Amino acid sequence: MEAVLQTRGLLSLPPKPTKASSLLNPSQGLTHRLFASKTLGFNGLCLFYRRVPSVVAKPNGVPFICKAKAASAADGKQPFFNENEKPKFMGIEILTLKKIIPLGLMFFCILFNYTILRDTKDVLVVTAKGSSAEIIPFLKTWVNLPMAIGFMLLYTKLANVLSKKALFYTVIVPFIAFFGAFGFLLYPLSNYIHPQALSDKLLAVLGPRFLGPLAIMRIWSFCLFYVMAELWGSVVISVLFWGFANQITTVEEAKRFYPLFGLGANVALIFSGRTVKYFSNLRKNLGPRVDGWAISLKGMMSIVVLMGFTICFLYWWVNKFVPLPTRSWKKKEKPKMGTMESLKFLVSSRYIRDLATLVVAYGISINLVEVTWKSKLKAQFPSPNEYSSFMGDFSTATGIATFTMMLLSQFIFDKYGWGVAAKITPTVLLLTGVGFFSLILFGDPLGPALAEFGMTPLLAAVYVGAMQNIFSKSAKYSLFDPCKEMAYIPLDEDTKVKGKAAIDVVCNPLGKSGGALIQQFMILTFGSLANSTPYLGGILLMIVFTWLSAAKSLDTQFTALRREEELEKEMERDAVKIPVVSEPGNDSVANSSLLNAASDDSTGSSSETSTPRNI
Repeated sequence: MEAVLQTRGLLSLPPKPTKASSLLNPSQGLTHRLFASKTLGFNGLCLFYRRVPSVVAKPNGVPFICKAKAASAADGKQPFFNENEKPKFMGIEILTLKKIIPLGLMFFCILFNYTILRDTKDVLVVTAKGSSAEIIPFLKTWVNLPMAIGFMLLYTKLANVLSKKALFYTVIVPFIAFFGAFGFLLYPLSNYIHPQALSDKLLAVLGPRFLGPLAIMRIWSFCLFYVMAELWGSVVISVLFWGFANQITTVEEAKRFYPLFGLGANVALIFSGRTVKYFSNLRKNLGPRVDGWAISLKGMMSIVVLMGFTICFLYWWVNKFVPLPTRSWKKKEKPKMGTMESLKFLVSSRYIRDLATLVVAYGISINLVEVTWKSKLKAQFPSPNEYSSFMGDFSTATGIATFTMMLLSQFIFDKYGWGVAAKITPTVLLLTGVGFFSLILFGDPLGPALAEFGMTPLLAAVYVGAMQNIFSKSAKYSLFDPCKEMAYIPLDEDTKVKGKAAIDVVCNPLGKSGGALIQQFMILTFGSLANSTPYLGGILLMIVFTWLSAAKSLDTQFTALRREEELEKEMERDAVKIPVVSEPGNDSVANSSLLNAASDDSTGSSSETSTPRNI
């Protein structure tokens, strides 16, 4: 029987050994051949054999397992003939450090900017004259979503005509220019460029329930800042940074260092929160007629611009001095599913339906509480500087909580399993949400008791709402996201790829805009966000209970699939497997050919594919 081994072409071992192939059969005897493990190299090819519990019988009666490897530096596992060992520092290759350290600094700068922008955008649109937190649902649906779609269409066209380097600078430089121009030009001129008089006339005609939609026109430059800050998170982080990181790192480097980026992101959150707090408190040292918020905004936007240019410099340095890894030119077909096709696929699979419910429920729940909380936050801190100072503390606390939860998440998964980890996020959101809405609805009777602690019902609601957001987001980043990605692992390849595409197309936008649409309906129906609070609390309860039910159902299915997968692996351990293909730069384990010693029939081969588990 002839065993065919594939490296990047085909390497056949002839039935009659030649002089070259006789290297595989040294004359030390059968015992040496069974128990020894040697590596023989010639012409860039590494051949080694070792004893295994079950063996494949060759026609000459010599049992062995042979594995062929092409000489590629990207494999990084077996040293090759006459290959010099690469220089290392603290066990890490110098070339890897030249990539990972700049990437870590880029990620820190991007997340540092994002925290400043995220806190500032809420201050601008919520505390502006003639506006309130009611503007946020309308802003997310009718401004942010169309701008995001338009940007991605433009990005797709630019990607077809520009090089990767030119595309990176073309996208990030307008962001840097806009934020610098806003702090030093648009905001100082806001009283002259905002149509305040026209907005007041329209509000008098349409009524207070249209305060949110009209505020978009009233403070249009602030709304533009809000959208650009949102796009910084989705475009610069998701598209530019992770696209560049995936381009220059190998699979082994990504597995080793990508989790550290998540911890570094929370460190950036802590430092940027302190920065926002510092600039927000500058107002205390200024005169009574000085616009303290304008001074604070100039300082923060200067830091954003400086960090932006630092990102550009790091990107240039890596492209200039770091060699990029070689990639295979083979392209995998990606499933392209339209909205209707995605909906049909979601409906057809119970497993995917439950997973989609988790994603949609989180998006709706966090939006229902967050906007209501921000309306109370404005009532407690009407000044932009006070509001911004509180948001700085909020960002710092979120970073610390998320950092701690990430360290604990591995223990939770190991000790209690997927099911418990998946239920922690909705449970946290349910308990803190009930406490938050209870303080809003029944705060007056609790006033005397809260006064003993030096708090009013409004301040207590603000603090409980902040705790709700901090713990919900930290649980989301450390537990919900890993649980969601783990749920794809035991699925077959077709369901896995199509299900993820369907959830990305339908469920993520639905979760983000679903809460905003519900709030818009409530505001237009009951006149204001405050009047809608009892109904929003009831809707939150229904959504969270639906979320918990879907998590329980998904846990049962996930456990069953995992047991089935483990059973299949147990059965395969009894068979003889010859590893044949190991594509460098691919996260998948190569296909394994299963040869039967009693038959030469090719139908006796099977393949196993293991997908990357990026959590």
